[in-house]
Amino acid sequence: MKKISVLGCGWLGFPLAKALLEKKFRVNGSTTSADKISKLENVGIHPFLISLETDGVTGRITDFLKDSSILIIDIPPKLRGTNKENFVSKIEALIPFIEKSTIENVLFISSTSVYGDANDQVTEETPLNPDSESGKQLAIVEGVLHNNSRFKTTILRFGGLIGEDRNPIKFIAAKENLENPDAPINLIHQTDCIGIILRIIEKNSWGETYNAATPVHPSRKVYYTQKALKLNLIPPTFNHEKPSLGKTILTDKLVKNLDYTFTITDL
Repeated sequence: MKKISVLGCGWLGFPLAKALLEKKFRVNGSTTSADKISKLENVGIHPFLISLETDGVTGRITDFLKDSSILIIDIPPKLRGTNKENFVSKIEALIPFIEKSTIENVLFISSTSVYGDANDQVTEETPLNPDSESGKQLAIVEGVLHNNSRFKTTILRFGGLIGEDRNPIKFIAAKENLENPDAPINLIHQTDCIGIILRIIEKNSWGETYNAATPVHPSRKVYYTQKALKLNLIPPTFNHEKPSLGKTILTDKLVKNLDYTFTITDL
């Protein structure tokens, strides 16, 4: 039975780890919170308390990686607010441990923010042009992992993550004068995030880069107005004075290479 290590059992990593267990994998899962250790253990995940720091790794990282052939890295950069981190240094601190382990393949959860926000249709061949600090650090980390010859890395660039308990409308309902009303949305449901990761593992699709966003792209105004009304929230209003700016994420490569059909298109 193959073992997989999931670094970051949070909003996506925890249900992903449970899905891997259902597929009969053995799963090591990490958390930075001691309070969540029992939560992981109760569903059959072998729990580890691990934290990446800019100058090293705290916790039993060697044991976490031991005997695993696949490492899934699902720890987004914390670059909002006052306590900003150097995400690149954190991943660089992790790499020597991966190199010394049994890990053969790495799946890095990245973001379509590495492309910036130009008005264009974006494929995996589109040059990276991040305009946020998060996007810039993710782009660097992608290169650091992808160029390491000691293991094969697949990069998975997700659009905006949504789920039953998570949708941007909850934060922008009733707000006024929002920009980019005509920009397309690029969202993906948690269910499809997990489905795509499982398919990458099933297909042994390593050393690749994939965009992952549901291939339905209504405008921000249309989508968030309809979503607000559906949830009995006050719709936001938009400013049409400036031209809208926003990319459209294309996922043709993922659909073709992985033979994947998106499960939830009614976002």
